Amino acid sequence: MNADCYPISALPHISPLFRDYVSGREETLHPFYSSFPSDTQWMQHPARIDPQQRQNVVALLRVQNRDYAAGPATEANLDCLAEGAAAVVTGQQVALFGGPLLTLLKAATVIRLAADASRAGHPHVPIFWLASEDHDFDEINQAVFPHAQGLQTLRLPHNPGPGKPVGSLLLGDAILPAVEDLQRCLGENSISQLLASLYTPSATFSSAFAAFLSRIFSEYGLIVIDASTRPCHALAHSTLRAAIEQADDIHEALLERSRALENAGYHAQVLVTGSSSLLFLIDATTGTRNALKRISKDVWSAGNRQYSTSELIAILHATPERISPNALLRPVMQDTLLPTSVYIGGPAEVAYFAQSDVVYQRILGHTTPIVPRFSATLVEPKLARLLHRHQLSLTDIFTTEDTLAQRLGARALPVEGKRKIAAAGNTLDRELKAVSEWMHSQDAGLGHSAEIAASKMLYQMNRLRRLSATFELQREQSLRRHAEALCRGLFPRNNLQERVVAGAWFLARSGPPLIDALIDSAQPGNCGHYALRL
Repeated sequence: MNADCYPISALPHISPLFRDYVSGREETLHPFYSSFPSDTQWMQHPARIDPQQRQNVVALLRVQNRDYAAGPATEANLDCLAEGAAAVVTGQQVALFGGPLLTLLKAATVIRLAADASRAGHPHVPIFWLASEDHDFDEINQAVFPHAQGLQTLRLPHNPGPGKPVGSLLLGDAILPAVEDLQRCLGENSISQLLASLYTPSATFSSAFAAFLSRIFSEYGLIVIDASTRPCHALAHSTLRAAIEQADDIHEALLERSRALENAGYHAQVLVTGSSSLLFLIDATTGTRNALKRISKDVWSAGNRQYSTSELIAILHATPERISPNALLRPVMQDTLLPTSVYIGGPAEVAYFAQSDVVYQRILGHTTPIVPRFSATLVEPKLARLLHRHQLSLTDIFTTEDTLAQRLGARALPVEGKRKIAAAGNTLDRELKAVSEWMHSQDAGLGHSAEIAASKMLYQMNRLRRLSATFELQREQSLRRHAEALCRGLFPRNNLQERVVAGAWFLARSGPPLIDALIDSAQPGNCGHYALRL
């Protein structure tokens, strides 16, 4: 698979914190991170957990992964985990029909890094953590597929459990017409058949998502964990209890970390307020997930009820699955359960770790290293030909369809027209600059008026450029179609393709070889963004 690499700084919508982390600004970020992407010590010094905890977790994972119909390679990796292997871990929300392409990229990264770490000397296994306790239904209830008229978003028509953790929600009969739409989008192939067999009325968002991942990565033994269950929460009891009992200390540390980030020119990714905590409470009657807020040292609230610290501890003992971690505590709970050597995260997760670091230190005494996931845009042959024809790079596409169309129109102008417009523009710019400087030398107010007049004339010059490009677009209408195809395929909805288009779309078109190619391309230490030509 041919590939071009672009620096993270060339990507749109990237936070300064993530950009600096992957760019190696260690001196600036050292107060917030204990490791950086270039570090590989985690391979030689893998994390370990209590032997009994390890066996208990492996027993739960065996049951779950057999339910997902995982293959022999997963069973073999579970055996390795039971015998002392460490883990390379990633996670993602349990989105409809497998979620966007980034889901595949995360799985490919953990598989590749687990194999590399194993070759470095200590056995490692790849684990995918299902973010099934989130309750933002709108965020996971969608899958986007390209079609002839643009992009089609498939959704369930309503929320079957408002405010409840999404993973445990039954898909119900509403999934049937969505599956029919899916099959029309993907056509008749092994991926559409697999998704139709998994996304059934009796399945949940978690079970269908997990089974899909297990099947498509079965050859590589990907282990999937859904930690929303009572047994998993019971095994993470110590961390959940610490989040309750040490709430004041952790809260002060998070406030201080937020201030430090802001003083360094960044912003806290997770807002920490005076009443914030690291926990949610699942309502025993309604099943809704409500933020636990701190009213005073021993008084908490969730929904319309108040609880004492001792009441929360009692709930944790009796029904531990009701105490649910937020985004900052979730990785700490994960590494209470798993012998995690390194976590593979997306841009938001990497930024979260600047705050999670203080939670890790106070509960576990160490912070797990985090490495950015493999980031890529997949370029299908038709789009690759258009890029070549118009001499465009991927970063040229990071704009609107109209802007790209204007650019293509301007490039298509006859050479004579380009020369005349460029000569006029350069001459106008040069002469206006000279006039403005002379008027400034005569009087500041006169100079200011000259600058305003000059900007208006330059605006009209740019308008001539746009008019010429628009005329060329009207004369050669294929240029606009090309711009639309490129933006919709490579920068859909003004966002990175990996964050929008369903991974299943690419699997259906390229088949199993795509999985091998992604794993092969997800090389450690390469923190840029790749344009992979299929």
